[in-house]
Amino acid sequence: MRMILMGPPGAGKGTQAKFVAEHFKIPAISTGDIFRANVSQGTALGVEAQRYMDAGEYVPDEVTNLMVRNRIDEADALPGFLLDGYPRTLAQVEELDGMIAFTGHALDAVVVLTVDQDEIVGRLLQRAEVEGRADDTEDVIRRRQEVYAEQTEPLIEVYRGRGLIIEVDGMGEVADVTQRIFDALDVVSES
Repeated sequence: MRMILMGPPGAGKGTQAKFVAEHFKIPAISTGDIFRANVSQGTALGVEAQRYMDAGEYVPDEVTNLMVRNRIDEADALPGFLLDGYPRTLAQVEELDGMIAFTGHALDAVVVLTVDQDEIVGRLLQRAEVEGRADDTEDVIRRRQEVYAEQTEPLIEVYRGRGLIIEVDGMGEVADVTQRIFDALDVVSES
């Protein structure tokens, strides 16, 4: 299974990615985790990424594309993968198409979690308190929502045109959302 998990920041992608990846025995590849690892290690890439993350902006495509390409080339991703947080722009869609085509495979599904915007802001502010995440201020959260709407929502239409979109209600208990995702993906894998 090669899939993308999409939705605005705070929709629960990271939480659901763990369950879905475990279910399908594929790695969950999160650009957010990759960025944070580089930041915490103080790499040159991490310093560059931090500048954009602090402003609530996307890290430039060339940096992100290289990280994703390197990650999906690792042995554990040969049977498939779940991408969380990538692609975020139309240029990244084209780059990902090339990466996957190079391996002779195709995407199986693009799951989009739909969540109320005010719910998202509340979730992220709570997460910021619990995890001590300085990048989750209300202004930055709202800016991320704007950036998502401007740059990422158009990707949904691209993937809808390819017949890959599966919309799942991301509201409610984590286990309920997970079950909705599994139910929707079961339909895909049966067809």
